[in-house]
Amino acid sequence: MKGKPFYVKRAETRLLEELKWRYATKKFDATKRVSAADMAQIKEAIQLTATSYGLQLFKVLVIEDQEVKEKLKPVSWGQSQVTDASHVLVLCNYTEVTDAHLNEYAEIKAKTENVDIEKLSGYVQFVSSTLSKFSPEEINIWTAKQTYIALANLMNACAALKIDSCPMEGFDAAKYDEILGLKERGLSSALVCPIGYRSEEDASQHAPKVRRPLEDLFEQI
Repeated sequence: MKGKPFYVKRAETRLLEELKWRYATKKFDATKRVSAADMAQIKEAIQLTATSYGLQLFKVLVIEDQEVKEKLKPVSWGQSQVTDASHVLVLCNYTEVTDAHLNEYAEIKAKTENVDIEKLSGYVQFVSSTLSKFSPEEINIWTAKQTYIALANLMNACAALKIDSCPMEGFDAAKYDEILGLKERGLSSALVCPIGYRSEEDASQHAPKVRRPLEDLFEQI
């Protein structure tokens, strides 16, 4: 590390420690709640997610209502994380990209960067023209992929705050969409991530991480 600033070394060490600390929590302590202050930081981390064209074509439902959690558990393969976690975050993608989405992005960008919105018309037309080449199914797949980028920020933010998380693909998306009334909003559930605090009874927290060796995972070219 000679010649490298000490604060950089510390930041790298802290990040790796947080990633090694976290695991896919199998059993949450149902008595513990994530604070409003911590939730605010998690939301901001998700908001800062990088996405294609900067459009952020997703919405995150933050579910605290226990009755709603109970309805979702049977269509989540009966996994107790859904009912025991402090909050259940459902990452939803927009199933189509509309002019309203593009115009909204242009308005936000113009306001944020303090520029005339007319100067962004070329970019909006470029994105619209590019996306028009894809089928509705391809658009849906593309927007769903964006939620995985948001999920990474969500999980990393939780780890930094020593909040447990459990990313889940094991759920009936169609049933989620029905229960949460997503289809009529142009949304579809892509990912589920309960967050909270691990139960002392969760033996998974003591298991070593199973990962491919670095020399197999990476190839230097």
